[in-house]
Amino acid sequence: MGLLTDPRAGNGEMAKFILKWEKPLCYILYILGIGWMMLLASPYINENTYYSENALLPGLVKKESNLMSAAKQFYHELSTERERFPDQMPYAWLLAKFHQLHLDVFTQNFTLNYPFRNQQYKGQNVYGIVRAPRAASTEAIVVSVPYRPITSVHADTTPSVALLLAFAQFCRKQKYWAKDIIFLVTEHEQLGMQSWLDAYHGVTSGHEGVLVSGDLAGRAGSIQAAINLELHSMTISSIDVKVEGLNGQLPNLDLFNLAQNMINKEGIRRTFQRRFDTYEKDKFKKWQYHFNTLMSMTLTQATGIPTGNHGLFHRFGIEAVSLEGFDNYKDGAQRNFYHVGRVVESIVRSLNNLLERFHQSFFFYLLPCTDRYISIALYMTSLVLIVAGLFIKAFSIWLRLQDSSVKSESEKQTGKKQLQSNDNAAEFSVGSIASEILWTHTVGVSLMSSPRFLTSIISQYLDLRTEDAIYFTFLTITMLSILWPILTIRRRSKYSNIALVCVITCVEFATALMCVAMHNFSLALLCAALYVPFVLSINPKERISSGFRKILYVLWPLLHPFFVTSFVILIYTCINYGEEKILAILGRSLRATKQAFVLSIIDSMIYGNWFYNVAVAVMLPIWMLYWNVISRNTEIKT
Repeated sequence: MGLLTDPRAGNGEMAKFILKWEKPLCYILYILGIGWMMLLASPYINENTYYSENALLPGLVKKESNLMSAAKQFYHELSTERERFPDQMPYAWLLAKFHQLHLDVFTQNFTLNYPFRNQQYKGQNVYGIVRAPRAASTEAIVVSVPYRPITSVHADTTPSVALLLAFAQFCRKQKYWAKDIIFLVTEHEQLGMQSWLDAYHGVTSGHEGVLVSGDLAGRAGSIQAAINLELHSMTISSIDVKVEGLNGQLPNLDLFNLAQNMINKEGIRRTFQRRFDTYEKDKFKKWQYHFNTLMSMTLTQATGIPTGNHGLFHRFGIEAVSLEGFDNYKDGAQRNFYHVGRVVESIVRSLNNLLERFHQSFFFYLLPCTDRYISIALYMTSLVLIVAGLFIKAFSIWLRLQDSSVKSESEKQTGKKQLQSNDNAAEFSVGSIASEILWTHTVGVSLMSSPRFLTSIISQYLDLRTEDAIYFTFLTITMLSILWPILTIRRRSKYSNIALVCVITCVEFATALMCVAMHNFSLALLCAALYVPFVLSINPKERISSGFRKILYVLWPLLHPFFVTSFVILIYTCINYGEEKILAILGRSLRATKQAFVLSIIDSMIYGNWFYNVAVAVMLPIWMLYWNVISRNTEIKT
């Protein structure tokens, strides 16, 4: 009967080992996980990129385009139109040019109903289609540009529109296209692209009634891939290939390799994360460069915010990248649109060779530079090592609880201390435990579901701006979540109840990290690296509080998701505006934090970005459960 009554029966040595070395083992696993992640930047561990899809036939076609003259003419004409329409897209001019090129031309109207105010913003996308002469419009490729008026805060994309029109003129004359080519000019940055994709696929990605996409008058085939152009000058010295998409999704690695190789073949300097490749002989400097690039990608991907319009294609199974061209590298050779046009031609013609969707290469990877990659098999190990410490901690607490229960049963059977054993047996109050877990998650789900409702009430009665209303709402909830266990400090709970809550929370946290990592590894890694070392020190409070537990009373509130976000934005502000005075930096940081909270909620409503949802519905309840474990007094454990 030992196997039925004692969970340690049959593996006693392992249980004893875990109970004895729990903390050192957990921290060693954490250090190994962080160390392995750092080692992945070494060229001795990561691998060279290569093509898995042979049908691409990259660079094997004879390039025929010379877009310089046509692009220059379109650029001058569009510059004149921009002065006439400084606040909007010159729809009539774009439609006329597409018609002159004999494309199938269509427009799409969309409306944004701002979720926090009774305001509407309207926009219009313009697109033309080159029908495939050698196929029946079953597949398509998209070449897109986000149009930015003179008043836009973003870098100018007029050269991109000029190149798109010149390339459309070139494509219209060719007979070898096996796929339709859609030339798309969008308005209002990612809003226009999201509305066009929703309308093209007949879906609504965000909340109903927020972004109204309308219908499309014309369609092409199933979109296989997309190239988004963001060229800021008619002369280009470097091109940055951007891959990070919505919620951390990435395009197929073959598409990234194709873009990088075609750029390099035309003699244009290629970058990733706006960092040029360096060829250091010193091994440490080489590793340091790769590690910095890797961390830059990790931080960018963790936010879940697309780095360009390409990032909105991924959720539809469409592989896409953005090519951003700069003319600010003093030592690099400048290239004109003759070379840039040939890059676009090479990429599109290679995509035209595809016989099926991208599927052979990696969809999960990290990039330390332009020509090396880290596969999921390598980088997932680091998170598994860190998360393993949480499972070991949960298992060790459970073993101690079972040990207490077994001892109590033994005392009952022998008749020793029967009354005392009846009081101290490891019996769980299921209702109390379930209610504690339920109400913390209810708070998180309520916050996720009701920002519009809360903001409207606060704005109505206190006459606050949207960003102020959201910020002070979160601040109030943060302070209440911190003070609640302290205000109820006299309330005592069974040691076994709090210990079981700690076990459940550890398992939930570890499981949540692994689930998030399957979609956005960077976000899971950063959360694990930040929280796990503190979580490993959290245990139910016994008779005597340890010194580190007293430190946790101060540190754990600072790890509240609200404060973590504020600290990250403060650090970012200090890095970018370090020359300003402290008060000015704090003011900038506060304004940026308010805007970040508003934008995260709006992104979840419009695009389906779940960074905000993960923060309030997953991380906040876990934080609250651990805070209850830290601050809750327990009955004496014997």
